[in-house]
Amino acid sequence: MRVALAASLFWLGSLMAAPNCFAQVLDFESLPEWQADDHLAAFQTFLKTCDMLDAPDWAPLCKLAATVDPNPTAARNFFELLFRPVLLGHPPALFTGYYEPVLQGSPTRTGRFQYPIYRRPPELRDGMTWYDRATIESGILRGRGLEIAWLDDPVDVFFLHIQGSGRIQLQDGRVLRVGYAGRNGHAYRSIGQVLVARGALSPDGLSAQSIAAWVRANPAAGAQVLNQNPSYIFFRKLSLTDDQGPIGAMGRSITPLRSVAVDPAFVPLGTPVWVEKTGADPINRLMVAQDTGGAIKGAQRADIFYGSGPQAGLAAGAIKDGGRLLMLLPIDRAFALAPDE
Repeated sequence: MRVALAASLFWLGSLMAAPNCFAQVLDFESLPEWQADDHLAAFQTFLKTCDMLDAPDWAPLCKLAATVDPNPTAARNFFELLFRPVLLGHPPALFTGYYEPVLQGSPTRTGRFQYPIYRRPPELRDGMTWYDRATIESGILRGRGLEIAWLDDPVDVFFLHIQGSGRIQLQDGRVLRVGYAGRNGHAYRSIGQVLVARGALSPDGLSAQSIAAWVRANPAAGAQVLNQNPSYIFFRKLSLTDDQGPIGAMGRSITPLRSVAVDPAFVPLGTPVWVEKTGADPINRLMVAQDTGGAIKGAQRADIFYGSGPQAGLAAGAIKDGGRLLMLLPIDRAFALAPDE
C-alpha cells in the first residue's frame, strides 16, 4: 500500500516526462449520461480517501469537499466547477471486474479443509522477488505457523489470491475477513491466456467461471496450470463490519460499483474516474481509483469492484469489456498534463 501511495504522489512529474503519453482535456458535456449519474454516491466514495491526498493541488479541494452539502446537486457542482475530465492514453480501455468472495473454511487443518492461506512471512520485504507459486505450493512454508485458515478447494484459494480479499465462513458460525498483506514479487500471469493457448478454452468462452470449471474438472493438469502464474499473495486478518467493503490499496474500505483498481503509474490513487464500459451491461458512471492489482497495467485499464458474495462473483467474472476511462483532475493539473488544450 505504501508503495502504491508513493507512486501516486510522485505521479505527475514522472508521467509528464514519459514519452508518447497522449493526454486530452475534455468537457463534461462530452461524457455520455454524465447528468444522469448519482453524483452524491460518487462524492461520498471520493470522501472516503480524499484526506489522504496531500499534494498541493489536491489538499485544498479535499478541505472544501468536507464542507459541501450532502446532496446530488452540490456534489455534481463540486466536480464540474473544480475538475476537468482528462483522457490519458488511447482507448479502447480494458475493463474487468473483481469481488470479495465468501468461502468455506476452518482455522485448523481437517480432512475436508486441506488448502492453506498464509500470512506474510516476516522475511519478505516490499519489492523483494521471493519463491514462486509452484515452490510455495510444494510446501516450503509448512510447519512455520503462518496459516491463517484452511479452505476446501485449491481453486478457491487461487481465486482468493486474484481478488486479494475475502470472507471465510468458519464451521462454528464465525466469519473471518482477510485482506491483502503482500506478494512474492513475481509478475502476474493470466492462466486464462495459458488455457486459450493450449486450446483448452476458447477466447469467446473465457471467464472466471469457465476457468474454475476447467481446473476442477482436470485436477492434475489444473494444478500445473495454476502454477503457471508465479505470483502469490499473502493475507492478514481484518476486523471490518458486514456493511463495509474490503480494504483497498489506500487502506480504506472500497465501495461496490464506485471503486476501481487502476495502475497508479498512470492514475493517482484517490482520483475520481469516469468509466464508460461497453458490453452486455454497459456502464457510464463516476467512480474513484482506490485500489490496485497485479494484472492492472496501463492508462486505459481498470478493474471494477462489484461487491461481495456469489452474485457479485458471477457479475464480476463475466466482465471483459472495452470503452473509455477518464480521470477527473484539478483544473490546473489537467491543463498542465495537456497544455495544448
